[in-house]
Amino acid sequence: MYKGPAAGWRFRIAPVWDQPTDQDMPLMRIFTIAAILVGLMPAGPSAAHDSDTLPRLSFDAYGTLGVVYSSEERADFVGNLLQAEGAGHSRQLSHKVDSRLGLQVTAELTPRLSSVLQVVTEQESDGRFRPGVEWANVKYDFTPDFSMRIGRMVQPTFMVSEYRKVGYATPWVRPPEEVYRMTPVTTFDGIDFSYQRRFGKYINTLRGVYGSSDAESGGGTEFRARDVMVLSNTVEWDAFLLFASVGRYRLTIEDVNPLFDAFRQFGPEGGAIADRYDADDKQVTIVTAGARYDPGGWFVMGELGSLTTRTFLGDPRGAYVTGGYRIGAFTPYVSFARIWATGETSDPGLSTDGLPPPLAETARQLNFTLNELLASGVRQKSLSLGTRWDFARNMALTFQYEYLDLSSDSPGAFVNIQPGFRPGGSASIVSLTLDFVL
Repeated sequence: MYKGPAAGWRFRIAPVWDQPTDQDMPLMRIFTIAAILVGLMPAGPSAAHDSDTLPRLSFDAYGTLGVVYSSEERADFVGNLLQAEGAGHSRQLSHKVDSRLGLQVTAELTPRLSSVLQVVTEQESDGRFRPGVEWANVKYDFTPDFSMRIGRMVQPTFMVSEYRKVGYATPWVRPPEEVYRMTPVTTFDGIDFSYQRRFGKYINTLRGVYGSSDAESGGGTEFRARDVMVLSNTVEWDAFLLFASVGRYRLTIEDVNPLFDAFRQFGPEGGAIADRYDADDKQVTIVTAGARYDPGGWFVMGELGSLTTRTFLGDPRGAYVTGGYRIGAFTPYVSFARIWATGETSDPGLSTDGLPPPLAETARQLNFTLNELLASGVRQKSLSLGTRWDFARNMALTFQYEYLDLSSDSPGAFVNIQPGFRPGGSASIVSLTLDFVL
């Protein structure tokens, strides 16, 4: 987390996916509604002024106004997998990549019981800006060190997961996609626990979650995750922080399953290909680790992740390292990131030897589509140079130049690919954001 004016900020922020679908657990819907109702309870005439009076409400807000330029005209640069359009082909200068507004209300009902409701307006999978419920849960503190929540929360998968959308709380314009884009499932509806223990000057926080999640990418692809389980641990002492997380869930991507059903029509050979690459209730494992050192005048941080899917998504690995130096109100920084593949990016597919011409042509089409899927993963390097300017209380301007070097067979982080786009090229991304918290 960026140390500075944001360090005293009260937010507990969750990155968000779409609203619960009909497949969400009824119990989770009940508790989500309960959290919303609790959060809207009147605080009483003196609650806003008397800190000893319960129940009471508190209101917070954050936002980013951003513009992004991309030198690539045949595809769009976007901030995450859920966005439908961005900078490049749709428009050279786009305000849709980073701009968002978040509003949060917290209700403290008793010394141990509280509730939070957060609504964020940002670009959704259809390209439009609409408000959506991002965080809605009820929390109970069994002891000062042990608490449990139920409702909608964020998975503790990455080091800055809980505030990754709050530009004011991070040193970059956006977290490095080479790591933070590795999994499309980041929030969940379910339960979690948090246990914090002090050992002298060390603070250890253990967190575990269980639940389910649904998401839709900007291209309309639906992701469904069930039995989401994540365990994370954070150790802090003085200016140093260590983080580690391991998560598992069952992933289904219905949109691609008809392709693999067609492969199965070709007997054992096609069935083996389908079983290897389909995304029908497949187990996914993600392991991440990170560290940060921030003594005040400067900082350095880094993180790496490993995703194992056993699907056409492959098994990507990603890492980044960022360093910055504070000069008065200015914080220049540099960041290097990379994501690469350890699984197959191509496959010979079905053999056409001995097949009748119509079946042989169908097999070739299936093989072509399969290899398009295998090659579509993000594989790239990026070098970013930027400067943050804290020009006013709770407000900052950040300028960032990013050079993307795509692997020879990958579209990198680009979406909305147009005819004439050539994988393996390079691009320049220029971003300017105004971040604030209220």
